[in-house]
Amino acid sequence: MYKVPAEPTRLRAGVWRKIKGMGAIYLQNSVAALPQSTSAERSLRVLRNEITEMGGSASLLVSQVLAGGAEIEQAFKAARDDEYEEIVDRCEDFLRQIEKEYQAEHFTYAELEENDEDLVKLRNWFAKVRDRDVLGASGVAAATAALEKCEQVLDEYATRVYAEEGEGR
Repeated sequence: MYKVPAEPTRLRAGVWRKIKGMGAIYLQNSVAALPQSTSAERSLRVLRNEITEMGGSASLLVSQVLAGGAEIEQAFKAARDDEYEEIVDRCEDFLRQIEKEYQAEHFTYAELEENDEDLVKLRNWFAKVRDRDVLGASGVAAATAALEKCEQVLDEYATRVYAEEGEGR
């Protein structure tokens, strides 16, 4: 539970981003929940300190759900599924970008490096979401498959780049 000063609004937005980045769900305004873990507690303690330094207040509680546990669990899973779905969408964008490279016949090391960096970002994002997915959201399978497809297509593109760049020497 927290309360931050109304101004400047960037403080409130920053707290919200950090809480969402931890994988928390909001139970109501300014009341967020995370499954209990050492890393979650550590992150929340750091955030609490930041909130108090900005002139706000925050309390950290350990609680037990007496009723409504299934709904809370479903909210956590839905939050992760939303993130997995966004990863799948970005994978589709990635595949379209590779297709554009083929259409434009851009088979250079520079293009390959740029696309490889994009795939690394997708993998890192997936790893962060997977780490937050302590309750096993169903969207992980689609995101895993989408990433595997991206890796396969990038490998095929790399083979073409190596062939084209080799011919140019």
